[in-house]
Amino acid sequence: MSGRPPGSGPDSEIVFDGVGVAYPNGFHGLREVSLTIPAGQMVGVVGLSGAGKSTLVRTINGLVPATEGTLTVGGRNVTRANGRQLRAIRSDVGMVFQGFNLAGRTTVLNNVLMGRLYESPWWRTLLGAWRKDDVELAMEALERVEIVQKAYSRASELSGGQQQRVGIARALAQKPTIILADEPVASLDPPTSHVVMEHLRRINGDLGVTVITNLHFLDLARKYSDRLLGLRAGEVVFDGTGADADEAVFESIYGRSLTNEDVLDATPNLDTA
Repeated sequence: MSGRPPGSGPDSEIVFDGVGVAYPNGFHGLREVSLTIPAGQMVGVVGLSGAGKSTLVRTINGLVPATEGTLTVGGRNVTRANGRQLRAIRSDVGMVFQGFNLAGRTTVLNNVLMGRLYESPWWRTLLGAWRKDDVELAMEALERVEIVQKAYSRASELSGGQQQRVGIARALAQKPTIILADEPVASLDPPTSHVVMEHLRRINGDLGVTVITNLHFLDLARKYSDRLLGLRAGEVVFDGTGADADEAVFESIYGRSLTNEDVLDATPNLDTA
């Protein structure tokens, strides 16, 4: 899995053009968002709960439909995609969830192989008759997040940090050009949070995969992101580097001063998580 994945050049850029999300109850999750995320960036999305962070991330693969404007991924229009087109877009976009979304009763390896569903005929999935190439790809993904020794363990036997690394490996098994991580460390302790974010950063740096993370902790986002997007009430109120995100910027995003609850202070420990 070395080198840049196929399609991770200009064709995998993400373009929001006046994108809005309005729910049936009248609530606006996003308001007129216009921005471009070039291929290969490591982006952190920050803001208060309800600011639109998850909504922005989930519009990229169509899990939350945009109701206004146009959103394209690699030149493909997500907002107008039909079922087949949307599945094709999602095959290039890996997703890492806050709650891991693993099948606890089966092995770690089988969970990672779920990332190959789009490329595999249904009968192979049903019978568990995976191709040798798919198994090798899954094992390589587990090696990249340093948990290959757990390949034949049941997913339910793993710690939270280990399960999240399996979730990252599953996303990698898709051979994606983009990985979306929606609150990937929200249920993890501080040291483990750093481990998970370090793996995502290495994937971004080593493979050139665009990584977009929705995070609560401002210092974590600053440490592991090339670019920060600050959302408030569905609008992008900050777009810049971590170095630019000073106290004044924080107040523009959160509407108040920084508190201890907004930062995570821990030292990475790759051997224990």
